Amino acid sequence: MSAMLYSILTLTGHFTTEELKNFRQWGSPTPGHPELDILRGIENTSGPLGQGHTMAVGAAIAERFLVARFGELFAHKIFTYISDGGIQEEISQGAGRLAGFLGLNNLIMFYDSNDIQLSTETSAVTHEDTAMKYTSWGWNVINIDGNDQSQIRMALASAINQKEKPTIIIGKTIMGKGLLDNEGKSFERKTSTHGMPVSEAGGSFEKSLEHLGGSIADPFLIFPEVAEFYKKVLENKIKISSGWKKKKEEWAVQNGEQDRKLHSFYSGEIPEIDYKSIIQKEGSATRAASATVLGVLAKKIENMVVASADLSNSDKTDGFLKNTHAFTAGDFTGAFLQAGVSELTMAAVMNGMALHGGIIPACGTFFVFSDYMKPAVRLACLMELPVKYIWTHDAFRVGEDGPTHQPVEQEAQLRLMEHLKNHHGENSMLVLRPADSAETIIAWKMALENKKTPTGLILSRQNIKDLPSENNNRFNDALQAEKGAYIVEDCKGKPDIILIASGSEVATLVEGAQLLRMDNLNIRIVSAPSEGLFRNQSEIYKKSIIPDNVPVFGLTAGLSVTLHGLVGPKGVVWGMNSFGYSAPYKILDDKLGFTADNVYKRVKEYLAG
Repeated sequence: MSAMLYSILTLTGHFTTEELKNFRQWGSPTPGHPELDILRGIENTSGPLGQGHTMAVGAAIAERFLVARFGELFAHKIFTYISDGGIQEEISQGAGRLAGFLGLNNLIMFYDSNDIQLSTETSAVTHEDTAMKYTSWGWNVINIDGNDQSQIRMALASAINQKEKPTIIIGKTIMGKGLLDNEGKSFERKTSTHGMPVSEAGGSFEKSLEHLGGSIADPFLIFPEVAEFYKKVLENKIKISSGWKKKKEEWAVQNGEQDRKLHSFYSGEIPEIDYKSIIQKEGSATRAASATVLGVLAKKIENMVVASADLSNSDKTDGFLKNTHAFTAGDFTGAFLQAGVSELTMAAVMNGMALHGGIIPACGTFFVFSDYMKPAVRLACLMELPVKYIWTHDAFRVGEDGPTHQPVEQEAQLRLMEHLKNHHGENSMLVLRPADSAETIIAWKMALENKKTPTGLILSRQNIKDLPSENNNRFNDALQAEKGAYIVEDCKGKPDIILIASGSEVATLVEGAQLLRMDNLNIRIVSAPSEGLFRNQSEIYKKSIIPDNVPVFGLTAGLSVTLHGLVGPKGVVWGMNSFGYSAPYKILDDKLGFTADNVYKRVKEYLAG
């Protein structure tokens, strides 16, 4: 639908015909799939099928949330498109179920049902009754001839007046309507035209254009009557918009405090939070420490919305939920979304909330299920959306649940997003794995202050010993995490070895260092919650933490490659290079070598070699 979108936006003055002619070319503002550009009228980056309409569900939830707080003046409809391919993508089930369950009567979706997809007709892959499917989810379903303009208008009018349900307008359309082949015969309903220009697909561009009433001399010509029609449409919309703005100005005068709050919501402003005063239990799991922070944020940040994929009591997003209540149909006064078991849907919905504006979205699940979320996480990185991901149960210490639930390679995959640059030349994502409860507080501080990219917090299931503090001020020590990596414990003079890790492995290094010091070794311990952020620091700072001429040993419960960029070419990493096993986590620590004794043994072998 990108060509359709660009064409309409050309008629509204957002693009020029020259830019249309450069469709999909280097430097063109008309890429093959539209990318987020609000000033050009493009409200989200589209392409991966199903994500676009799921983002629309998120935008619809955001609208209901804001209307619940600021009144019906701010009510508006969310219009979205879906295709045969989007209907087939599994994410559409999550979006359809959620929108119907929440009664999103502000959501109107047009389904372009042309029975053609890239390699086959849809009949080759599905016989489902789409109308019945959406009816079962609680949608208002309208069936029309999608090529009949009067039927489209009537369906839209009916959908706009719907008060209880989201609406899907199923428009049966003709793929390539009006196309002809070289002999002047119909070239409609061809699979080939789904992905190729008409002439390459086997049709005749010239005959088709002439048959449809276009100009052979100038195929991009905008006819005067079309230009005049759109001029009047825009004049009418400007008039309606001006009327709304006047009402909004009157509302602002009468509701000064609410108006200030509205502006703060949309600016992304974070109220002042006394992070230092947050009291944590000694030796907490970082998921529990996160719950404590979320309890504070629920009371402090009025426009924060947290979601969980049926795990709120386990990923500890219930720290937020206990201070609010979940959305239900007709009630969006709370600030929590029970997304159900649908991680990809949840992540895409969060993107939609961020795109709508006025909301700070965060969502939680087990870290191993980040695999289900990555398509939407990637789009959040591309669109530079400040969504917060709360990923708990960060390693094989999930234990008895076995290897299916034990993350190993996931951290390395997410760390790659810290290497990948967005189109503004910045790390496309901030990934934080805090080492104790104090670092978790700072990780949340960093996540909320990061308004340019998504942030992932990787949190432990099991309790972790608080890291030592020479000045007995662990909070101030943990503030150094804002540079990505910092010294937790140091020695006098030059270190014989630097021990580096993130998350719960840092505490293991502290225990191992006690054994190594008994052999009169000078030890420096470094916590590195974000390798990507550390790489952004000055060379002077990086060398002050990890000098070139000192051996480095890394410990990670993920793939060894996770720390290779920090230990350097001569460094050694003890990591997990296989899937995990089902057993209590303390047994796994012992069997897999994540103990102080093994740190001592491996470091001694390394230095001896």
